Amino acid sequence: MLDILSEISAFVWGPPTLILIVGTGLYLTFRLGFLQITALPYALKYAFSPKKQDKKSKGDISHYQALTTAMAATIGTGNIVGVATAVVLGGPGAVFWMWITAIFGMATKYAEAVLAVKYRVENSKGEMSGGPMYYLEKGLKQKWLGVLFAIFGAIAAFGIGNMVQSNSVSDALESSFSVPTWITGIVLTILTGLVILGGIKSIGRVTAFFVPIMALFYIIGGLIIMVINFDMIPSAVSLIFTDAFTGSALGGGILGTVIRYGVARGVFSNEAGLGSAPIAAAAAKTDYPGRQGLVSMTQVLFDTIIVCSITGITIVMANMYSSGLDGAPLTSASFSAFLGDTGGYLVTIAVVFFAFSTLVGWSYYGEKCFSYLFKDKAIPYYRLVFVLVVFYGAVEVIDVVWLMADIMNALMAIPNLIGLLGLSGVVVYETKKFMKVAKEEKAKEKAGSA
Repeated sequence: MLDILSEISAFVWGPPTLILIVGTGLYLTFRLGFLQITALPYALKYAFSPKKQDKKSKGDISHYQALTTAMAATIGTGNIVGVATAVVLGGPGAVFWMWITAIFGMATKYAEAVLAVKYRVENSKGEMSGGPMYYLEKGLKQKWLGVLFAIFGAIAAFGIGNMVQSNSVSDALESSFSVPTWITGIVLTILTGLVILGGIKSIGRVTAFFVPIMALFYIIGGLIIMVINFDMIPSAVSLIFTDAFTGSALGGGILGTVIRYGVARGVFSNEAGLGSAPIAAAAAKTDYPGRQGLVSMTQVLFDTIIVCSITGITIVMANMYSSGLDGAPLTSASFSAFLGDTGGYLVTIAVVFFAFSTLVGWSYYGEKCFSYLFKDKAIPYYRLVFVLVVFYGAVEVIDVVWLMADIMNALMAIPNLIGLLGLSGVVVYETKKFMKVAKEEKAKEKAGSA
């Protein structure tokens, strides 16, 4: 079974899918006039200082809470495990291709959020529901693609969004602090239940507080390493750039291997194109789809350009990626090389925080996929089952689940990317409409300050 699933996973995450993901980001980048660069200052400003439109607009949570909910699901074990695997299999140059994927992925993430808000609907409880399944049905007029996405997303939520995460937490705590897996399972189950049973508003409040602390904890640890070893940074960054076009991968030593693993792990890290994050974006209180789109695209910046770079550069500086270690053990060993035992503990704690945040964020994605398929009456049952599965994932070995999750993520991406390409004209129209409003707002602010 493992061999069969491995073959399927390698196929669905092969060059055609990766080219489709990066190609979509590249296409949207040109159609939007490199919006992710020209409008980034405004996006960052609005993400952390929302205007009054939030209070009088439809939606369940603020722009910031929608951003942190998406980041909670995205900043996960991939930022620690995925980056390490990319460097081992693709060489240091894989980090460069993760950066390239992120730059174009920002345009993809922007388009996803625009369409999510544009085509969102109000459910029977007065809450917003949106995401690929809705813009595939209402925008592209292809409901069957929306149903397919919802099925794949619902399955993935129990895999990559649940059991994989709880298993990562229990493994990390058992190996570092000798905490029995069943104790971790009970605690995680209770904490998850307390958060998700309250719905998106409860999730939004928790992630708004939890995600910045979680990310800063890891980033500060990495920055301390870089400050102490500042003289090593130029050579590490230089190696990343030169290896990106030459290749020193263990998996073959050719350029294609470097690009493949850099792009694949970059996509795993920021989820641009998978269609998961727009589900959270649809819940935001916003007056224009373009406004939430700009906020959502900053998620890729924080996730890949900042957090993954901390991991990647530290691993390259430690120069242990050819030692036979991989995944979290390699990242832990690299941090320990500079900070001693403290570095290993820091990575372990980060794995726990990142995995739990992913678990909480993905619970909402799965909930919305289930409610699309089975209506709102399915939500209470879904939440109950999701909480119980957390314990199972913590105490069982789930290699099969890892592979199934990989496959489901790829299958989610395909209908979502079809929707993005087919509705790119709508994205451009909504962008022009909002940019006109943004210019007027900026002019009023200047007039007011004068």
